[in-house]
Amino acid sequence: MTAVQITFEDVANMPGGKVVKIVHIVGQLDESNVDEEAKKIYSLIEAGPQGLNIIFDFSALEYMNSKSIGYLTDWYSKISAMGGKVVIAMARENILDILQVVGLTQLINAFPSIEEAKLAIMQ
Repeated sequence: MTAVQITFEDVANMPGGKVVKIVHIVGQLDESNVDEEAKKIYSLIEAGPQGLNIIFDFSALEYMNSKSIGYLTDWYSKISAMGGKVVIAMARENILDILQVVGLTQLINAFPSIEEAKLAIMQ
């Protein structure tokens, strides 16, 4: 099984009482772990309030397979349906290339920093 670590961080003091969580993903999302790891994010979404916003911190994500891209699309759909936003921050070039090729960056905006991702959610 490939090593991956997913942690959640609450962003405090967002204007208008917006609920924002940063999902930090470290390592590789692949066939050996993606289904188990995806459950953690589904739990976060299900437990979250209406209008939950998520910033995916991909700064330490080394690899993601096609299935993980499918999950990312599904998380985006669920959060959007609840009135929230999803953005990506600090994705490595290889990850960004994959997301652009499959057209995901047209749905989910990607930003070079966490700060810029936070600003995008506030708009």
